Amino acid sequence: MFNWFSRQVETSAKSPESKPVEEKTPSDSSQTQKQIPEQTSQSSQEDYLTWAKLAYKNIQQRKGESQSEKTPETLETEADLQQEKTKKTENSKTPKTPASEVFEEFVPIKVTTTIETPKPSAQEVGEEPASIEEKTTPVWMHKSDRLEILKETAIETEKGEESGLAFDEEFVWSVKVLAAQGRAPKDISAEEISWLKRLRQGLGKTRRGLVNKLKAVVGQGPLNQDAVTEIEALLLQADVGLEATDHIITSLQSRLREETLPPEQAIAYLKEILRDILDAPLKQIKNPGFAPQKDTLNIWLMTGVNGAGKTTTIGKLAHLSKQSGYSCIIAAADTFRAAAVEQVKVWGHRSNTLVIANPGKNTDPAAVVFDSIAAAQSRKTELLLVDTAGRLQNKKNLMEELSKIRRIIDKKAPNAQVEALLVLDATLGQNGLRQAEVFSQSANLTGVVLTKLDGTAKGGVALAVSQKLNLPIRFISAGEEIEDLRPFSSYEFVEALLNA
Repeated sequence: MFNWFSRQVETSAKSPESKPVEEKTPSDSSQTQKQIPEQTSQSSQEDYLTWAKLAYKNIQQRKGESQSEKTPETLETEADLQQEKTKKTENSKTPKTPASEVFEEFVPIKVTTTIETPKPSAQEVGEEPASIEEKTTPVWMHKSDRLEILKETAIETEKGEESGLAFDEEFVWSVKVLAAQGRAPKDISAEEISWLKRLRQGLGKTRRGLVNKLKAVVGQGPLNQDAVTEIEALLLQADVGLEATDHIITSLQSRLREETLPPEQAIAYLKEILRDILDAPLKQIKNPGFAPQKDTLNIWLMTGVNGAGKTTTIGKLAHLSKQSGYSCIIAAADTFRAAAVEQVKVWGHRSNTLVIANPGKNTDPAAVVFDSIAAAQSRKTELLLVDTAGRLQNKKNLMEELSKIRRIIDKKAPNAQVEALLVLDATLGQNGLRQAEVFSQSANLTGVVLTKLDGTAKGGVALAVSQKLNLPIRFISAGEEIEDLRPFSSYEFVEALLNA
C-alpha cells in the first residue's frame, strides 16, 4: 500500500512485476538509485530519459494487469447500462404531459449513445401533433433526460483520460524530481506522476514570470542596485512578502559576491535558498513528516475563514488518509454556517468516511466534538478530522468556541495527538498572510494547508508564511478533484516553481 504521508512504498505491497524489470535492466538498479540523487546536476538528459522509460514501462505493466482483471466486468456493466438507457429512451416516447410532448418535438430521443447522434427526419418530427402548450412554452424551459446521459459519459471519458499517462516532457520532469528524492523506477506510481504534473501546471503562471527574468539578472555577476530592484519586484509580484524577499536577495547577493555564477547555477542556488526558507519551521517540530501516528488517536482541527476551501480540504484529507491505510472519522462541528453539515456529509460519502453530526440547527460544536471523540475511541480510529466554523479576527464568540473545543479534547482525549491546521486560500496573497497571522495568535496553529494553487495563485505566499510566521506548509491542493491534495514537499514545490 502506497503511503502518501511518508512518501514510501510498503515492503509488503511490492508488485510482482518488479522482479522481471530488474532482470532486464543491464545495470544494477540499486546502484542507479544511489547515483541519480547524488549526481542530479551532472546526469545527462539521456540518462534521465532512459530512467523515465523504465518507470513508464513499469506503470504501463501495472495498468495492463489491472485492466485485464476488470475488462469482462466492465464490458458487461456498460452493456447493461446501455440497454437500460435504450429502454428508458424508448419508453419516454409515450406522451404523458405537455412537457414531454415538447421534449419529443425539440429533442430527438431516439439517440442511444452520445458518440453518434442521428438527426430525426422531418417526417418523424411531424408525426406527433403539437399542442397549444408546445407552441407557447419557450424552448429554454424544455427538460431532457439526455443531460444525465451526457454527464455519465463525460465522467467516464474523463476518468479514462486521467488513468492514461502520456510519455511527454512533463512525465520526464516528474520522474527526474522523484529520482532526485531517491525513488526507484519500480516504485514510481501513476498517481505521483499525475500529481506532479498538476502541481507544475498550477504554478506555471508564476514560473513563466520568474525564471527567464531571473536568469537574465542573476547571471551577470554581483547584483547592482538595478538588479536588486528588479528581483525585488519579481518576488513581490509573486506574493513572496517583504521579509522573505529581503532574505532571498541578501543570501543571493552574498554568494554572487564570492563568485560569478552562470545563470543555471545561480537559479540552482536560488532553489536552495527557497527550500531553506520552507524547511526552516520544521527544525523545531517533533513530527516533521506530519504523518498520523499508528494505533493512537490523532485529532486535526481544521480552521480558516469561509470560502478558503476548508470543508473540501477535509474531504480530500479523509480520502488521502484512507488511501494511506489510516482509519478516519469526520466531525461536522461547523454548526453556524448554513448547509455546512450537508456539505461535509457529501464529502464523507465521496471519501467513504463516517461523519458524526448533530441533526439539529445551531447546535453546540463542542458537543459534536465530544460525540466524535467517543465514536473514534470506540472504533479505535486513528484520525479524527474536525470541521470548525469559519472565523475572522472580529468574531470573538467563534474564537471562544474554538477554545472550548480544545478544552473538550484535553478532557476527553488527553493522550491524543492534536494538530491545528489553517486552510489558506493561496489566491489571496498578502491578505491570506494577514489571516494566517491573526489565526496563529489565537488558534495555536501547527501548520498550514494551501489551497487553490491551480487558479490565479502565485505560490509565493508559501514562502511568506514560512518566513514571517514560522509555520510549516503541511498540504497543498492544486485542483478541485478529491485526488488533488497531497502532503507538501519543499523540493517538489521549488522545482515546480523555478524549473524552466
